[in-house]
Amino acid sequence: MKILSVALATLLSAPQIRAFSSAAIIRSSSTRSNYLSPSVQSCSSSSTARTMSSVAEDTKVADPATNPLLQPDDLPKFSAVEPSQLTPAMQLILEKLDSDFTAMESKLAESKDTATFDEVLPELEKMQHPLGFAWGIASHLNGVKNSDELRIAYEQNQPNIVKISMKFSQSKPVYDALMAVQKGWESEESKDDDFVMLQKKRAVANSLRSMTLQGVGLEEGSPEQIRFNEIKLRSAELANAFSNNVLDATKLFGLTVTDSKSLEGAPDSALAMWAQAHQQHLIKEASDEDEKKKLGEAEVDAKAGPWRLTLDGPSYVAAMQHVPDRDIRKQVYIGYLTRASEFTAEQLESKETEKKEGAPGKD
Repeated sequence: MKILSVALATLLSAPQIRAFSSAAIIRSSSTRSNYLSPSVQSCSSSSTARTMSSVAEDTKVADPATNPLLQPDDLPKFSAVEPSQLTPAMQLILEKLDSDFTAMESKLAESKDTATFDEVLPELEKMQHPLGFAWGIASHLNGVKNSDELRIAYEQNQPNIVKISMKFSQSKPVYDALMAVQKGWESEESKDDDFVMLQKKRAVANSLRSMTLQGVGLEEGSPEQIRFNEIKLRSAELANAFSNNVLDATKLFGLTVTDSKSLEGAPDSALAMWAQAHQQHLIKEASDEDEKKKLGEAEVDAKAGPWRLTLDGPSYVAAMQHVPDRDIRKQVYIGYLTRASEFTAEQLESKETEKKEGAPGKD
């Protein structure tokens, strides 16, 4: 057990909680803008009805019964998660987490010299679990089922996640309580083969080391702490931007193969995957809906092709292992190594320009 749960600590390696009122939690950005705009006070009854409908919809999104991100006691429902559910879920979770942690800090400050292990780390673990659960799902989907809507929602919420992590890591009441726990153990006799106690000691030692590295020793509000936190936020922002660039470069690459001899010896499962990838590419590039439908209904012939090799994990590994054509392997390998580099920057910028202009993307 650490100051940050395993899931949360892993996710925060990439990036003052805002105080959200209960009304603000359930509003989208557009709804909040409408509430703050003077013109809203003189809007027609139909506009009022639309606003009320929007608030009702946002309330539903923030409802634990309908938002799978707010159900940490169950298995993740990945297929049921919508990008619009992320921000309301994060606002609810962060508001409660901030409130609970503030109360815990006050309690620890009063009894820091007598605090016990069970009053610190286990409580923090339980407190952080909803955030680790929800943000873990969001991070996973952002990597394997990325979309513009999810990417925007993820980027909007990441700074708040980083800030709450820094609040935990730089909490002096928690640090002092853990130091007291550690010193209390030093004065007690314990058996070297007491496995449970050894794990507790390791958890406390790791937490103290982590908090030291995360700036707990910096004076609250000092220029050093402010600059340290700015660097942490910027680092998380850059890490997420690079991750997005890698993902975009991975999606951008595609090598179409028409000669079956170039793939001779590859397993049927790999051929089927590449043939399916080619069909999906044609569907994506088609501009006419009828053509998309026709392509979607066409039968894929894994033996006859054509095939499309991509940089997605299963496709890349299969290509490196089974494609006998040295030149094809070289193209795929170099494509993989140069993702999100100066060699692919021009292609990514061109793709982004086409996307903004509404033009169909081409390889």
